[in-house]
Amino acid sequence: MCDLTAPEFQNEDIAREHIEASRWPNGPVCPHCGGTERIYPIKPNEKKKIRKGLYKCNDCEKQFTVTIGTVFEGSRVPLNKWLMAIHLMCASKKGISSNQLHRMLGVTYKTAWFMTHRIREAMREDAPSPMGGAGGTVEVDETFWGNTKPKGDKKGRGYHHKEKVLTLVERGGRARSFHVPSVNAKTLRPILRAQILADTHVMTDEAGQYCHTREPMTADFAQHSYVKHGLGEYVRGDVHTNTIESYFAILKRGLNGTFHHVGAHHLCRYIGEFDFRYNYRANLGYSDKDRAAAALKGIEGKRLMYRDSLPR
Repeated sequence: MCDLTAPEFQNEDIAREHIEASRWPNGPVCPHCGGTERIYPIKPNEKKKIRKGLYKCNDCEKQFTVTIGTVFEGSRVPLNKWLMAIHLMCASKKGISSNQLHRMLGVTYKTAWFMTHRIREAMREDAPSPMGGAGGTVEVDETFWGNTKPKGDKKGRGYHHKEKVLTLVERGGRARSFHVPSVNAKTLRPILRAQILADTHVMTDEAGQYCHTREPMTADFAQHSYVKHGLGEYVRGDVHTNTIESYFAILKRGLNGTFHHVGAHHLCRYIGEFDFRYNYRANLGYSDKDRAAAALKGIEGKRLMYRDSLPR
């Protein structure tokens, strides 16, 4: 449990020290040249107003603060509010809307919206390792989001007009999701081959992209089992996709109940946020505080400009 009245959420100087301890556990590192030895803090004086937390590197003769090269760079939002936003996003199982953050933090809606996208960038996993392995099981399934039928089209059944999300869930481990253009073997199989180790037991439902292709899934993986949902079969021994269905339940409740509308151009960031919380969930031993600390570790090298966050 994390106390929302903790000093790092109330005081910007303490928040800066908290971020410095997270980013530089062994002392300041120059983001310009990587130097560590010849760095000293620039202290304010009566003649010249100096930004708090400013350092200078004598190797490259450049000045910097802890926010340079991070998702916080260029932001005028106090760092304690950034830490509060990170904590609230990490502690909310189904997410927290930008509108709610705007009210709680006392910033504009536009600022809160941009903050949440920057924090989602910090949550993004860098160079993820393949899932599964010998004795491991990975469940694979897809879900659909939204209703993007062009105006004037008749309502009807089917999912071709919706956004498609492919998710891989490792039993007892991680989740990894992808916003894909279509759900067919040509699109999905290359992703599975790249993300799952060959000696893994893969479990799916009986969908054609997994079970009715020219090349069987066992050509890619050690074992492939599936359940036949169309016949009312959901569990057969340890063969099921219930783990991934539970993940989708949280994802859909968040998208529907918290965010309401998520555009196609932002969907990958939102599903990445749900992946992050799942990968640092409580039954793996992580608390809200641990989850926020993990997100804070990911702030470096992911600066997101406002123009880059807008739809193209």
